[in-house]
Amino acid sequence: MNAQTLIDNPDLSALTAWLSEHADELDADGPAQAELLSRLARSGLFRVSVPEELGGNGQPVSQAIDVIAEVARYSLTAAFVAWGHRTFIEYLLASPNFELAQQWLPALLEGEIAGATALSNAMKYLSGIEDIQIRATPHDDGWRLNGKLFWVTNLDPKGYLVAAIVENGPDHPPSIALLDSRQEGLTRSDNLDLLALRGSSTAALQIDNLTLEPSQIIHPDALRFCPSIRPRFLGLQCGMSIGHVRASLDSISLRARQHNGSYLQPALSALQETLEQHTTALYEGVNNGLFATAPAELFKLRIALAELVQRATNQELEATGGNAYLLDKPTGFGRRWHEAAFIPVVTPSVSQLKGELAKHEDHSA
Repeated sequence: MNAQTLIDNPDLSALTAWLSEHADELDADGPAQAELLSRLARSGLFRVSVPEELGGNGQPVSQAIDVIAEVARYSLTAAFVAWGHRTFIEYLLASPNFELAQQWLPALLEGEIAGATALSNAMKYLSGIEDIQIRATPHDDGWRLNGKLFWVTNLDPKGYLVAAIVENGPDHPPSIALLDSRQEGLTRSDNLDLLALRGSSTAALQIDNLTLEPSQIIHPDALRFCPSIRPRFLGLQCGMSIGHVRASLDSISLRARQHNGSYLQPALSALQETLEQHTTALYEGVNNGLFATAPAELFKLRIALAELVQRATNQELEATGGNAYLLDKPTGFGRRWHEAAFIPVVTPSVSQLKGELAKHEDHSA
């Protein structure tokens, strides 16, 4: 099953039609965000690349990346939520605590509860950028948690699950824990005042004396878990860049056809060829396991795709001309311009990845 077949599915076609209608509203924190997760789930998106025995379609993970890319073609807000939710599902699939997957996968696949990755702190901790923000102290058979997560996406007010890294003291490795919005001691802030993607239910979380049971541990050793899950975490995230570039290419191509813009064709062809090369390398790498042993190659692709977003958006601006600045012209460019500004800063940011590559090169020298 290829990506086009997936998108030709009537449920997915209905999703893209809805996203086309509500993309600006989702970007600006309109009421459509209340429907977003259920709309994504209804399309079958969250079942793509999940094992068949667990309710999915059993396809390679590249298919999940490509469907997220197609969502990003219409709305980066929707793709950001889809990435966070689908990546949380990936955590449960990779967890040795299989009971967690049995307990929560059915509701997650149906969009009945939101999944939030919340491992920005973990990725920054592993890169030596910041300390772990949540501390655990032993309590009965489990722990008490205290701390704060400053930026978490897909915190649907109707209910959410959060994967977070937890500091367990000097004698134990940090762990990855599942926090449930119904637990006492977990407080959600108002949505963060973002420049764009305001309908992504992104907020901060305060954790005060939250009781964590052993059954809520996704993985007891974050130092092992995070590197193992990183290829899919980053691979799925790259779908946002791929889809955004596709949207800009669609816009450039339309203007080339409408305005006898043959002069646009060389730049359009170059962008299309570069995107195809990066996408092929990404899909092959996540499917064959290359990035598990060669993470630097994945970092380079994530950076290259982020840079391609900027190139494609700038080319779209040149092709659109003054109409890009007219609000009564439904080009979608203004929204894509703001969306493009998000791609380099989503964790792990381009600057963080460049720092990791520099460390890798120093070690290789």
